[in-house]
Amino acid sequence: MEKEVVEKLKQQSKELGILLNEEQIEQFYKYMDLLLEWNQKINLTAITEPEEIIQKHFVDSITIEKYLNKNAEIIDVGTGAGFPGIPLKIIRPDLKITLLDSLNKRVNFLNNVIENLELSSIYSIHARVEEFGKVSQYREKFDVATSRAVANLATLSEYLIPLVKQGGYAISMKGSEVNEEIEQSKKAINILGGKIEKVDTFKLPQSDITRNIIVIKKEKQTPNKYPRKPGTPTKEPIK
Repeated sequence: MEKEVVEKLKQQSKELGILLNEEQIEQFYKYMDLLLEWNQKINLTAITEPEEIIQKHFVDSITIEKYLNKNAEIIDVGTGAGFPGIPLKIIRPDLKITLLDSLNKRVNFLNNVIENLELSSIYSIHARVEEFGKVSQYREKFDVATSRAVANLATLSEYLIPLVKQGGYAISMKGSEVNEEIEQSKKAINILGGKIEKVDTFKLPQSDITRNIIVIKKEKQTPNKYPRKPGTPTKEPIK
């Protein structure tokens, strides 16, 4: 393991109030190796510099750790290469995590990471979120549904909120410009049973990269008609 890269991971995590032990550092390093190895076969990430992977994938993913209660059941929708779900599992072994992705090749990668990192109580599922959200076994069953860089907030709310139990949270991880998106999504969030509790804006450690975390509380049941059939939330967001 390169000393400089390890130091960056430790320092940036520490700035978020997260102290990593040796085992966790090793798991992150192994994860990065697998990501770069598999990325040559299937498209997982455009970011391939170790220091950038640490900052823009790993550290970015764990910025929502403070919103997650002990032993919470989390679903990471459109997880892709496992962000934020796998980094969260590495730093918080108590969490029960479901990784959801619509591409089977990515799910194969996720299963490989879970096995190599010897992670438990974390599962990857191959499904479209619109169909998954209709399955009674999963609908309104999670404490937190989260997603990173998947869709605009109105569409994303239709993916996340149906999966969250009443009193739980949909947490959306966004880039710098969110005000307009928030305004355009308020009606959708309300119809789906949610209410924006807060929006936290901050810069990633050791950078000028702005991030916004939108925390939506699930206050009432989601009407049965949502989520609508695959593709509809993207083409016709609730307005």
